Amino acid sequence: MNTRQQAIELLKSHEETLTERWSAAVVATLRGRIGGKETQRELRELFGALLTGLAADADTGAVPGVGTDGFGELRALLTELSRNRARQGFTPSETAVSVFALKDAIFELAERSASLETWAVAGWLARVLDGFGLFTFETYSRMREEIIADQSEQLLELSTPVVKLWDGVVAVPLVGTLDSARTQVVMEKLLQALVDTGSEQAIIDITGVPAVDTQVAQHLLKTVVAARLMGAECTISGISPQIAQTIVALGIEFGDITTKSSLADALAHALRRGGLEIPRGMGHRQGQ
Repeated sequence: MNTRQQAIELLKSHEETLTERWSAAVVATLRGRIGGKETQRELRELFGALLTGLAADADTGAVPGVGTDGFGELRALLTELSRNRARQGFTPSETAVSVFALKDAIFELAERSASLETWAVAGWLARVLDGFGLFTFETYSRMREEIIADQSEQLLELSTPVVKLWDGVVAVPLVGTLDSARTQVVMEKLLQALVDTGSEQAIIDITGVPAVDTQVAQHLLKTVVAARLMGAECTISGISPQIAQTIVALGIEFGDITTKSSLADALAHALRRGGLEIPRGMGHRQGQ
């Protein structure tokens, strides 16, 4: 009987003891954030998949790698576990313990048996589990990066609303710093809003933008040009005295783009330009 066959026999003959010790260690690490029964179910599925993988090529005693064909189910289960733990906010260590704690349970079993043969099998299994522990850690890290990227994209969406101010007039109130990624979102959402609403007037309000430099100005100009290609005219509002001075100092040219100091002024201008009736009191200074 080779080492792999001995490992299979050891796991099968002590399945209840090992899974109980394994579950207890993992549950203690998770500190009640996942139910004990759910954790036990997950670990029993992992244990079964481990046995299946080991039995797939039991005629060889070589230590199998993570990518071995027989371990496809185990890899899938560990990937799902890593994804769930990342979404639930667990740390990499709390996630990897779902594998490494089985290794501890196996060594405890070997210590109680005081058998050199059992120690040898335990060491062989530890090498197998080390590979899957690292696989779990790496998978968790990749899943966490994907979740962070998705959350960042969602935050960009939430921080860049496009609102309909009037029939034929939409606006994008910007708050915070503009960069290339956010400008792309602004452009896409504005163009889609122009299509959805059939608007011919757009206002980009930068009242909440703390500073305008050459890069921010270029981003704004690209958005205006894109809107014009869709048949809409843009007005930039929220030009404070400080931003106006900065634009002049930097020598930034807005060309024929209309700028206004406030959103109300920009709306009044857009309504007049669209031949729409201006409500009483709106844009009084411009109407004088």
